[in-house]
Amino acid sequence: MRVGFAKLPERVAVIGVGILGASVGWNLSRHGAKVVFIDAGQPGEGVTDWSFSWVNASNKTARKSYFDLNVAGMAAHRELARAIGPDSWWYPSGHLRWADDPAAEAKLLKTAGLLAERDYRVEVYTGAEVRRRLEPALTMPGEVPVVFYGDEAWVHGRHLVGRLVGQAVASGAELRSGTAVCDVGTGADGSIRTVGLSDGSCLDVDIVVNAAGPNASHVAGLVARHLPMRREPGAVTRIGCAQVPVHRAMHAPHVEIRPDGDGSVLLHSREIDVLVDTGEDPAQLARRLHESARHVVPELGNSRIAQTRVAHRPIPADGFPSVGAVPSVPGYYEAVTHSGITLGPVVGRLLASEILSGKRDELLADFRPERFSP
Repeated sequence: MRVGFAKLPERVAVIGVGILGASVGWNLSRHGAKVVFIDAGQPGEGVTDWSFSWVNASNKTARKSYFDLNVAGMAAHRELARAIGPDSWWYPSGHLRWADDPAAEAKLLKTAGLLAERDYRVEVYTGAEVRRRLEPALTMPGEVPVVFYGDEAWVHGRHLVGRLVGQAVASGAELRSGTAVCDVGTGADGSIRTVGLSDGSCLDVDIVVNAAGPNASHVAGLVARHLPMRREPGAVTRIGCAQVPVHRAMHAPHVEIRPDGDGSVLLHSREIDVLVDTGEDPAQLARRLHESARHVVPELGNSRIAQTRVAHRPIPADGFPSVGAVPSVPGYYEAVTHSGITLGPVVGRLLASEILSGKRDELLADFRPERFSP
């Protein structure tokens, strides 16, 4: 089925093949557009693979329109799982969160109450109930309140990207991996005409989608566009386990923990992230993460640190997505955001529809790229 459009673009270059680029390209390809995926590395192996990969809207309450977009993102994941199969990427097992000091606990419960008022699925258990019913390997006070968001999930981002790109390529899309974009050419009217690659090739294109994640500002600069980005590095560690002792994503005090498939557990902490720029060795950051996780899941004390990476989150300067056309450069579109895992499927669908039909969806009204124009 094709969305309504007058004429298909001859060729769409999707720059960056993480979750956002893969989702946009897959949606374009299934509606008949000619897509070429371009990535300086390999699909799904950048920041998509080094993210907590938690599908949620419970952490997105600051602006109602952003909350609504993330709720739509959660629904889009469920639709995508039905469309392509859950395979090894989709894990809708819910999410646990608890705190260890009165102020943080009060804030957590206040947010849970707000979400319940918005008909978001929220349950509150005691620590003892969580250990008995959900996660027996955890250690926590028996009386501590634990919020359970049952509709949340985690995603294996690299597997999902591989699935989307594989399907798109099977239906005619082209993949150029291991080559960077070094030039974007425009015509006399300022519209997109070509993309030059680091291997010396030059592609004739009608549309460019900037889904380049941490490199999105650089790609924007190739069309003389200023896209201000935050600098927010994050340290992520994978722990190898003979048997994975946890069943779902969780925010414990001081550390985030989730299964990662393939006999591993993934760890992250905002408290550790603030140490990245102090010059502390990533191996030491990994040991800190491992130690924090061991206090929550004692069985992880017997596991080994397998991989650690410091990744740079792709966050526009005001913290919100930049998605859609840039009117000053006809044919140039952006798909740049934090929470790309949650938002990938919905942004992919909405932006593909905008490219093919010209219709701008109201869900994206607060997140248009024009707000960064001088």
